[in-house]
Amino acid sequence: MMQKPLQTILIKPAGPDCNMACTYCFYLNKKELFESTSIHRMPDELLKELIRQAMEQSAEQVSFIWQGGEPTLMGLDFYRKTVELQQQFGRGQMVGNGLQTNGLLINDDWIHFLKAYNWLVGLSLDGPEHIHDHYRRNSNGKGTWQKVVANAERMLANDLAVNALVVVNDYSVSYPDDIYQFHKNLGLPHMQFIPCVEVDIANPSQPSSFSVPAEKYGQFLCRIFDLWMNDFSGLTPTTSVRMFDSLFHLYMGQAAPECTLLNECGNYVVVEHNGDVFSCDFFVQPEWRLGNIKSSSLTEMLNSGKQRAFGLRKASQCDECKNCRWLTFCRGGCPKDRIMGHGNNKQTYLCPAYKIFFEHSDKKFRQLAREWEKQYSVMRTQRRNTEFSSNDKPGRNTSCPCGSGKKFKRCCGA
Repeated sequence: MMQKPLQTILIKPAGPDCNMACTYCFYLNKKELFESTSIHRMPDELLKELIRQAMEQSAEQVSFIWQGGEPTLMGLDFYRKTVELQQQFGRGQMVGNGLQTNGLLINDDWIHFLKAYNWLVGLSLDGPEHIHDHYRRNSNGKGTWQKVVANAERMLANDLAVNALVVVNDYSVSYPDDIYQFHKNLGLPHMQFIPCVEVDIANPSQPSSFSVPAEKYGQFLCRIFDLWMNDFSGLTPTTSVRMFDSLFHLYMGQAAPECTLLNECGNYVVVEHNGDVFSCDFFVQPEWRLGNIKSSSLTEMLNSGKQRAFGLRKASQCDECKNCRWLTFCRGGCPKDRIMGHGNNKQTYLCPAYKIFFEHSDKKFRQLAREWEKQYSVMRTQRRNTEFSSNDKPGRNTSCPCGSGKKFKRCCGA
């Protein structure tokens, strides 16, 4: 059987190390897995092997997502070397780099580098000061909002591509309008809302105190959805909410780009600072360690039986989910949120949120999809009349020139 290529790699070059101490962070305690040293840094020879394997495999497009912990702790020279190695081992394929950061160490040198090589920045910023600093503090217990916002403004002033990564917790869930308008006014119209769902250490079948209440999260999503819809210009959204963008793909009959909304997991891997490879950043656990890049290839681990088994866990739904009208869209949620129930019959903690949200948004999504299909049907006809008048008719397996994203043979060439 042909092995699927690895198109997305999440790398944690500084492991779980961070210069903040956010209350809700699930990754800080991963230090227990790497107790041989108190400071975790990926060595240069390991970086070279990682880049070599990623660039020499068959994927025609490779995305490197650098996260943590806090990836900027590696220092800028580490990433300069990263780009050099990507250029050294590249085969002409498309390469993308993304940096997910808390923003504290960003300065002019970082900004110049990120802009020069067109890196995408995912900035952790939970909203206005009282919301962000509620849980996102440094090791001394001091808030970080002022520094993060100042650095966000510096990046935006230099035209960097910056997306907002927003954790929704028990406190922030009450402020959807404030959070949405804050990011929009700051110049961060691309937002990813991440529901905080962590288990209570003393009672693993229950959520932690800072986890977002499911029903309130559903109401939060409804309000964000209305704000998002109100900001449309015709059929074009002027802000981007990752969950809504992904859902719209489903309503248009396409695959969702967000893994939470897929039927199976396992399309990417996580590489830790020491070369250990895991199935998912939410499952950096001994039982989901796939191997190490020093002894196994990334492609082999991605296509391994263990990774396949990991992916199929998501497709296994509880009895209630199997009969739910919204399963086509929520896909049972992320497996890490399945803390309700027992054994193989566990249900996502966010099920009430999804039901509330889809009851609110379904008709509007369907109407939007119909209007888009109607508009692009007209556009496809117009483009067919102009594009196909020449002798440069596209091949059957090339992308259709109408812009649908489908192959020519399944669109205007049908």
